[in-house]
Amino acid sequence: MTHHRRGLRRLLKNDAQLARIEADPMNAGLDARREAMLRYVSKLNRTPAKMLPADVEALRAQAFSDTDILHIAEVTAYYAYVNRIADGLGVELEE
Repeated sequence: MTHHRRGLRRLLKNDAQLARIEADPMNAGLDARREAMLRYVSKLNRTPAKMLPADVEALRAQAFSDTDILHIAEVTAYYAYVNRIADGLGVELEE
């Protein structure tokens, strides 16, 4: 999260909300749609083998299209990949 803080700050344009998200994303006062997305990406990151069709259905219930869900999964997987490569190579973060 710290590494991507600048980008999120630029998108949110709300430092108070950014601080709440950093402290506890699931209790940051986000709308139900964003909370559903966070639950999905958190599970996909932490326990990918436990993903179920119900996880996708929870996103559909929040009006995410199949294309949206694909993009969410792709971005989640991409960042997991890039972070593991950087960590595995000992890449130092820029200030």
